[in-house]
Amino acid sequence: MSVDQTVDLRSDTVTRPTPGMRKAMAEAEVGDDVFGDDPTVIRLQERVAELLGKEAAIYVPSGSMANQTAIRSQTQPGDEIIAHADSHIYHYEGGAPAAISGCSLRLLPGERGLFDEAAVRGAVRPPDSHFPRSSLVVVENTHNRGGGTCWPIEKIVGIRRAADEFGLRMHLDGARLLNACVAKGHKPTDYARYFDTVSICFSKGLGAPVGSAVASTKETIRRVHRFRKMFGGAMRQVGIIAAGALYALEHHVERLGEDHANARRLAEGIAGIAKLSIDLAAVETNILYFDVEASLGTGKEFCDRLRSQGVWMMATGPQRIRAVTHLDVSTAMIDRAIRGLAAVARGG
Repeated sequence: MSVDQTVDLRSDTVTRPTPGMRKAMAEAEVGDDVFGDDPTVIRLQERVAELLGKEAAIYVPSGSMANQTAIRSQTQPGDEIIAHADSHIYHYEGGAPAAISGCSLRLLPGERGLFDEAAVRGAVRPPDSHFPRSSLVVVENTHNRGGGTCWPIEKIVGIRRAADEFGLRMHLDGARLLNACVAKGHKPTDYARYFDTVSICFSKGLGAPVGSAVASTKETIRRVHRFRKMFGGAMRQVGIIAAGALYALEHHVERLGEDHANARRLAEGIAGIAKLSIDLAAVETNILYFDVEASLGTGKEFCDRLRSQGVWMMATGPQRIRAVTHLDVSTAMIDRAIRGLAAVARGG
């Protein structure tokens, strides 16, 4: 089966630029961003700063670099970062907080990637030279390993209250922030106002091929700019890809609701298949997790057989599988995926 016929639900990072986005990229006005004179990058940065209600923003190559430059700009070696035990910065960024910023992580439990004010208060280290210095709280919204969880704003308000009391800064890993906004009917500033730094990704649900951004105060963004250079993230005529990100912000935000509807449709289909189990209440946005009975083999073995049906998913545990909807997956393709899952589950 050709790639074009495949229902690829491994991640929303697999999206390809739409014809309109390709045209915008091909026609982009460019300069040298290292010298700060790429006009398309400047427009993108101004747009992101406005969107998130911050003084300034900076374009970076990846979501990991966005998070790690934000962390480095707000911490010192030997500091400790408070975050959820399932956080992207802990599991999927190569140990960067330790390797690049010299920080340890204080990992909190919590259902579906969430924690609260009391957990933060309990995690803050005493002002004693025996302990690392608590300096930063990281919140991930939506939460990937939590299943695309949207953070309730009242939880964030409580965490901000604790952070202010203990002199902590806060970073929002907002790779899928706009998914949360569309799902819950909030503006990006409704979330971003409580954070010192915010990252946002263009190459996931928004469908751009490359890039993320960090927004904050002008002073903090100057520090992020320095660390972007130090980490090898400075680029030259980058307006070509920044144009894709701008196009995504202009055309692909509201349509995220289609991805959420497709995830719900897929989840309801899975719920009706014997030997597969899913928590429908946990499906809020475009990410879902489900489990396969051991009689069907491991999650990886199930995914391997599923490929013969032209459906690609990702095993994330012995019996657990993740599926992510995105702009390259139509409702008809979701229905094909459900038929494929049913065929594999019954041994077809």
